[in-house]
Amino acid sequence: MAEPNNSLHIFTFLLLLFQLAFSWKVTPPLPILPLPSYSQLKWQQREIIMFLHFGVNTFTDSEWGTGLESPSIFNPTGLNANQWADAAAQAGVSLMILTAKHHDGFCLWPSKYTDHSVIGSPWKNGLGDVVQEFVNAAKARDIDSGLYLSPWDRHDRRYGHVKLYNEYYLAQLQELLNRYGSVREIWFDGAKGSNAPNMTYDFREWFSMVKELQSSINIFSDAGPDVRWVGNEKGYAGSTCWSTINATSLSIGNASTLDYLNTGDPKGTNWLPAECDVSIRTGWFWHKSQAPKRLSELLDIYYKSVGRNCVLLLNVPPNTTGLISESDVLRLKQFRGAINTIFSTNLAENCSVEASSQRGGENGGFGPKNVLDDDHLWSYWAPSEKERENYWIELKPKSGKIKFNVIRIQEAIGLGQRIKKHEIYVDGNRVARGSTVGYKRLHRLEMGVVDGFSVKIKIVKAKGIPLISSIGLHFDPFWKPKGKVISQRVH
Repeated sequence: MAEPNNSLHIFTFLLLLFQLAFSWKVTPPLPILPLPSYSQLKWQQREIIMFLHFGVNTFTDSEWGTGLESPSIFNPTGLNANQWADAAAQAGVSLMILTAKHHDGFCLWPSKYTDHSVIGSPWKNGLGDVVQEFVNAAKARDIDSGLYLSPWDRHDRRYGHVKLYNEYYLAQLQELLNRYGSVREIWFDGAKGSNAPNMTYDFREWFSMVKELQSSINIFSDAGPDVRWVGNEKGYAGSTCWSTINATSLSIGNASTLDYLNTGDPKGTNWLPAECDVSIRTGWFWHKSQAPKRLSELLDIYYKSVGRNCVLLLNVPPNTTGLISESDVLRLKQFRGAINTIFSTNLAENCSVEASSQRGGENGGFGPKNVLDDDHLWSYWAPSEKERENYWIELKPKSGKIKFNVIRIQEAIGLGQRIKKHEIYVDGNRVARGSTVGYKRLHRLEMGVVDGFSVKIKIVKAKGIPLISSIGLHFDPFWKPKGKVISQRVH
């Protein structure tokens, strides 16, 4: 009997293992916690949302009402919520938030818990409902609705009586969230005058009720739980801005956490991205004496909010007629037109892409070309696990040079926020650097327009391996740096 050929058996076994190994699909890398919820991801992709401050202050030319105003002064004879929604739609806005009740306590809906509302107004003989008209107009244009119900109430006598007022507030929350259909964001703040009665809000109970009534809603406040305040009303995030933060370090109305809110925390255990609120005018309510901000100001805000991993909440207040002023409508159109002009063309699409390495090799599905497709969340470049540093991705125009003044980088935040520090080089010369990236980081070059044969993005520090979902090279014709040469070669 012949001896068994052990060498042949071993070779066959190894070949089988080899075939099995290479038949496996390369899997995505493990996420880095914490992660965003589905609702938070949808919110982040909105980029620009709209606030509408409207109420008795509109008619008294004030910002903070006293609570003593008569409902009879509220009389927007030409109110047209369809015009509001049209202005929002033309501005590319997918979510509008209305001040259902501001600090003066006047309610824009006929609440059964108070007469200090549209019930006492001559508008529509006391039969009107601004909130209903608002949500109807938004829904007709496929725009989502949000509501702000101020915790501070300067009118209601229950304010200052903890149990009674918390019950009143909770009852009105239930009215709004039961009566007006789907609400995608509910807005809370800690604003309160220095002479206001001492009052403890039961935010925990309120938030629980909100989630019970509308499970897909995002709750905004200084402390989340879904969206946090950026810490100022200028619309600016920190140049470092993490979506992660420790919620236990936050409390609503606490001025000592403003810097922490502005930057977030790389070691944060909660996914709590920042929303940047600012008004298109100086005030939050409409004032005849005020005009909208210049286009250059709005673009600067855009770069420092959306371009720093945040969502921009832009307030556009209706006037005493009940319409958004034409000057504001025009500025919104110009703003959206400028954004489209800058970002509708991605010059990087005419480039070849190389990277320091890629997960799973050439056919692993995580190559650098993924940064040029239309999926900015779940399609991404991932370097090899074997690579521990010196991550880079490089773009080279297929012919000639590439000329631009804005660089866009986006992370695959569905698997966590990772990048701590990055640098950008054109033909070997550094043109920009920064810390966090997150959902979107925009670098508007301080030197103005550059041109070159290669653009290399280096990830200097990261939590785990970096995952880049999208890269853009854009030309902003509105950007003219002061005291800088507009076009500059960097080589």
